[in-house]
Amino acid sequence: MEWPSTWADRLGRDRTPSIPGHEVAGVVSALGYGTTGLSVGRRVFGLTDWYRDGTLAEYAAVEARNLAPLPGDIDFTVGASVVMPGLTAWQGLFEHGRLQAGQSVLVHGAAGAVGSMATQLAREAGAYVIGTGRAAGRQTALDFGAQEFLDLEEDTLEDAGGVDLVFDVIGGDIGTRSAGLVRPGGTLVTVTGPPEARPADGLAIDFVVVSDRAQLGEIARRVRDGRLRANIGDIATLDDAVAALNPTERAEGKPIIRVRP
Repeated sequence: MEWPSTWADRLGRDRTPSIPGHEVAGVVSALGYGTTGLSVGRRVFGLTDWYRDGTLAEYAAVEARNLAPLPGDIDFTVGASVVMPGLTAWQGLFEHGRLQAGQSVLVHGAAGAVGSMATQLAREAGAYVIGTGRAAGRQTALDFGAQEFLDLEEDTLEDAGGVDLVFDVIGGDIGTRSAGLVRPGGTLVTVTGPPEARPADGLAIDFVVVSDRAQLGEIARRVRDGRLRANIGDIATLDDAVAALNPTERAEGKPIIRVRP
């Protein structure tokens, strides 16, 4: 995922060439003066600031507040894979969507990295989950906990009926039509930009994910307990990062770049 801040500073000035990648799992090798809450040698994971160089490098400078401890029994690959999808799903469902037990949620792209996280977290919270996506993703979405699946190329989106919350990672026409599926008082949450339509008597919220140590801790606990599964795609070396992040075919799961063997 790219944001304009990947290539500019906070004043809008160009800062290319810049290092991409904003999710990280690794070990603290040094601390800046006055840093608290972390120690050298600590396993950590987190989401780095959008306006700074990213994590596709052997070393990355990260503000301590953007990192959380990574338990020793969670592999670095898994840790890195759940950072952005996990935080995006958590914030979209609970902070912005205010999802409650017994409600229904329509998760677009339910077989993808973010959608599969949203599906699992929503199910655990006691919601009824309808997933959407391409036909090839049906079984994956169901495996991650969706109770129904709509093929966006063959099924009629409106067949989903009224839901309390739409979690949108697609946007465009799908996002616009989804607003009409939200029950009065419900919410459309999207990460694709300002919504073009708002639910009747409801809310439409666009947000950009941020790092949050407490939420990362909640995500790690669920991974350890087996309540949350990572959706990992191809794993590549740093030398092969460009090809891995620009696949010629539609990729399944979250691509991971392993900086060191």
